[in-house]
Amino acid sequence: MINNKMKAIRFYAPGDIRYEEIEIPSLGDGEILVKIEAALTCGTDVKTFKRGHPVLIKKVPSGFGHEFAGIVAKIGKNVQNVKTGDRVVCANSAPCGECFFCKKGQYELCENLELLNGAYAQYIKVPKRIVEKNTLIIPDDLAFELAAFTEPLSNVVHGIEKTPIQKGDSVGIMGIGPIGLMFARLAKLKGARVIAFGRNPLKLKAAKEFAKADRVVDISKTDNIDSAVYDFAGKYGLDVAIECVGMPAIWEKMFKLTRKGGIVHFFGGCASDTSVCFDTRRLHYDEVRIISSFHHTPKYFRKALELISNKTVDVEKLITKKMPLKDAKKAIEEHKEGKAIKILFQDEF
Repeated sequence: MINNKMKAIRFYAPGDIRYEEIEIPSLGDGEILVKIEAALTCGTDVKTFKRGHPVLIKKVPSGFGHEFAGIVAKIGKNVQNVKTGDRVVCANSAPCGECFFCKKGQYELCENLELLNGAYAQYIKVPKRIVEKNTLIIPDDLAFELAAFTEPLSNVVHGIEKTPIQKGDSVGIMGIGPIGLMFARLAKLKGARVIAFGRNPLKLKAAKEFAKADRVVDISKTDNIDSAVYDFAGKYGLDVAIECVGMPAIWEKMFKLTRKGGIVHFFGGCASDTSVCFDTRRLHYDEVRIISSFHHTPKYFRKALELISNKTVDVEKLITKKMPLKDAKKAIEEHKEGKAIKILFQDEF
């Protein structure tokens, strides 16, 4: 039985999120109400907490959080693909399918992308388009906390499929937060030799135990990243370099460490209005290929759930701890300070 009130984390301003009791949202045509069974912290949530977000937070107070899985508690009119009681995972977006980019098959660049925020709550209302295009039934034997990884992993599946990694390639991953760790794991699954760079002990351990990286370099203990790369990859440099930090200086460093004919993938998004400088000779005469990827699509969302469901990617190893939803601010702070890779919210209401 659903009461008309629920507990939720609400965003008011940078640094100001509050645990409150609010009205459970009513449903419109095609919408569903999901009782959240598991939600996860994310780097995007940390950034939003620190400085707000022009896309996710359009007005305040606002819902907060976007990685979750749960049970369909109620359905609106004309919902066809799910029913009350279904165990589901919902993406945080869905493309329109009608704009210029969607018609080109570039759904991640949709001009009218429908977004969903508000996973740090007992319930979340899922818009019609996301219900129809990006809500999936999860297997009965798959835990909610693992299914909640579908959204972050889908971004990495998108990125790794854009990156033509061959068996035996040397792949360097700079930045081993959850995204970098998943990139390293998927690169290993493609048969690559992976070297991962980071400085956080918790994440360095995960690079070995979760990602199965061939070499893990603590950059706080070396002043020569170049020599570590050439020692690992050989005198020509990396076949593939993947930047998962989002800093212009590191973009430039990874470009320099990529071999002739190699690929550098810039996944980490830098702040708006920043610039980078590349040697045009290398770009042209050395045929260094630059690629990037952003967000996910329904195709990659489905592939991500499959990888989790069949245990190809053991995402459970990325959960550092479990905390109650009321401690969300503390959890975000711990995530920001590098004390956790992912924190799981899983209250017993």
